[in-house]
Amino acid sequence: MHRTVLAGLVALLVLPAHAATPAAPPARLDMETIMANPDWIGHPVESPYWSVDGRSLYYQVQRDGSPVRDLYRVDPATGRSEKLDPAAVAQADGPAVYDRSHTHAAFIRHGDVFVVDLASGRRTQVTRTPEDESAPQFSADGRALQYRQGNDWYSYDLASGVSGPAAVLKFADDPHAEKPNTLREHQLDLFSTLRQIKADKDAVRARQKTLEAVDPGRAPEPFWLGDKITAVDTELSPDGRWMLVVTEPKDAPKGEAPKVIHYVTDSGYTETQDARTYVGRNDPIAQSLLLLDLSKHATYNLDTAVLPGIKDDPLKALRAKAIAAREKAGDTAGAEALKAPKVRPVHIISGDDDGSGGGIVWSDDGSQLAIQLRAIDNKDRWIASVDFTRHALVNQQRLHDDAWINWNFNDFGWLKDNRTLWYLSEQTGWSQLYVKLLDGKAKQLTAGRFEISHPQLSEDGRWFYVRSNRVAPYSYDVYRVPAKGGELTRITQYQGMDGFALSPDDKQLAVLHSAPYVFDQLAVLPAAGGTPRELTDTMKPAYTAHDWIAPKIVQVPSSHGAGVIYAKYYGPAHETDAPASRPAVIFVHGAGYTQDVTLGSTYYFREQMFHNLLVQQGYVVLDMDYRASEGYGRAWRTAIYQHMGHPELEDLLDGKAWLVKQHGVDPKRVGIYGGSYGGFMTEMALLRAPGEFAAGAALRPPSDWVTYNAEYTSNILNDPQIDPEAYKVSSPIEYAADLKDPLLIEHGLIDDNVMTADSIRLYQRLIELHKKNFWISLYPLERHGFVHPDSWYDEYRRIDELFTTWVKHRPATP
Repeated sequence: MHRTVLAGLVALLVLPAHAATPAAPPARLDMETIMANPDWIGHPVESPYWSVDGRSLYYQVQRDGSPVRDLYRVDPATGRSEKLDPAAVAQADGPAVYDRSHTHAAFIRHGDVFVVDLASGRRTQVTRTPEDESAPQFSADGRALQYRQGNDWYSYDLASGVSGPAAVLKFADDPHAEKPNTLREHQLDLFSTLRQIKADKDAVRARQKTLEAVDPGRAPEPFWLGDKITAVDTELSPDGRWMLVVTEPKDAPKGEAPKVIHYVTDSGYTETQDARTYVGRNDPIAQSLLLLDLSKHATYNLDTAVLPGIKDDPLKALRAKAIAAREKAGDTAGAEALKAPKVRPVHIISGDDDGSGGGIVWSDDGSQLAIQLRAIDNKDRWIASVDFTRHALVNQQRLHDDAWINWNFNDFGWLKDNRTLWYLSEQTGWSQLYVKLLDGKAKQLTAGRFEISHPQLSEDGRWFYVRSNRVAPYSYDVYRVPAKGGELTRITQYQGMDGFALSPDDKQLAVLHSAPYVFDQLAVLPAAGGTPRELTDTMKPAYTAHDWIAPKIVQVPSSHGAGVIYAKYYGPAHETDAPASRPAVIFVHGAGYTQDVTLGSTYYFREQMFHNLLVQQGYVVLDMDYRASEGYGRAWRTAIYQHMGHPELEDLLDGKAWLVKQHGVDPKRVGIYGGSYGGFMTEMALLRAPGEFAAGAALRPPSDWVTYNAEYTSNILNDPQIDPEAYKVSSPIEYAADLKDPLLIEHGLIDDNVMTADSIRLYQRLIELHKKNFWISLYPLERHGFVHPDSWYDEYRRIDELFTTWVKHRPATP
């Protein structure tokens, strides 16, 4: 579920209990307040979903002073809400799935499966196990409920109440299989008694197979798949006929993992944990596909070599250069290891963060299967159907990108006719929605210089509901478009739209929306559009009563041919009252590919309050969606391919020039800071543009990309063995000799995302180079995202002091 200004809040809401907070905020902001535990602010509404009967909505809100989320139920007709006690939680619905006739629903609660008869409301608990069941789905004929436990699938017969395995997978060799053996054959030729014993065993096995074939009450015969592979995923067809198994080699090397060292522990002893491996220190493990015919008990390999372009090498030129360098150095083995495979290995592509867009989708009736695959080199994505007669993949759509395939916009599925695919694709440069008959041409349902995401097909199959920024890059709403093609119509008017869910009868739309200082709140409106009813208000008075600065969304002109760079500007209410030659701070968001310039709430809510504090102290602040940010199309996203930190720095420098020209900022008094990718960019700004920024604070920064992970880094820079130059030009540590401006580095000591070693290695490099005015602050109990208020306070106190000393109080330019 996904983000605007609240209006007309329902008076009768029973809302989460508020902790004791001041009646009014302090007249002036202070660091202690804005970096305190955010209980004083309020908490967002999380994970809303409809009840089985569609008459209520459930949602979660974090409890004050605790990581626990309480479950609430609200009546969308009246707005009356209640927090559920433990007994009521035990009786609550979970997010439901329905059979094709809408006579039954099923959901997961506390890891167990429940089924509901919709006519009577009778609820039946299907499982009660210590393991977690998941993925309930009804059989195509509606007579059974299928669900999984790990990679094992089960089927529950609604009439008899009997549950059993849909298939039994054994990752070992068949103990009954007879391998060719000349000595055994010789023995059988010699001894009639041995021949009789074998014949008796064969007769018993044949009789067993005959009984199993005609008796559905028996457990199915195992599939012996060998001891060289393991299952990564399994998916059962709704008709119960087929199972797709995604496998990978059982003993594939995974590479050496760096260690995270815990110094402050319960035991009092130093402890270690393994983190993820470094990029290029073992590529992701190649996956393969097995198709199991559960009716005929047959196994087929689905050969990926039939996919178009899979035998091409998009890294051919880089690979040849790298191999030549290895051969020149006398590293024959290394050169051999870099040679391209005949068929590029693949992964079954994962979906978006909300779980949509998974890599395997069956049609409702089980007659069709579509699989989404991605080359491990990240240059191609395929959507393939399966020909069940030939037991072969059939390509339906190939998306190639010379840079890398996006990890967003990979949703796909089937229309209700069970023969038409729908999918998202960036093939035009922007994520758009398409439909395609298996034997026909693709039809584009949406088009334009905007992005479509989170498509949801209505239960009646007539409409797609999507999230889009059609109005402006920073403005998101829910739209809908006919599944057969037609006009894209705006349904909501919130702009800060974060998620939505259709009611089971397709008549209502639950939406999550937000504003710059309002976390996600829940509302409901007619699915065709109309006046929304606001259902929640979880913000606290001490926070909402403050006169926060409304960020202005501005367009910074690019001096490098990139058009405009969207940004949020924080400044005084009356610009004419501010002195000329004022100081400024540029904030750099993290993740690289994320979007912070929107009309909704921000992940960086503490930083936003800090920006208010900076304005109070006389600064102005600019927060930019530099190139590589989300929301601006494929070209913006891939502008950093093979040279991270270069286009982004051009944009940040354009932002600084805009501040100087438009807001009287002193060019010698501009600071910069950010975390994660923002910390990386802070280091690149100081090291690649010395003298441009008066000081910088780099929080948890990746300082050397060769020590980051494969999935993120190899997308943008390829593998370091093939493209070492990309890593050299993109890593701050390579520019350490150019540091001239004050640099504060801050890092959580148990960070298992960006290793703390990144910052420590850069720090050691600066020591060896005899640099001045650089500092490091380490936080023993923090990972990548800080969670403890004391750490947040200390971190930002140091940033504030850095800017006060080196930016604000630096002598103004004459």
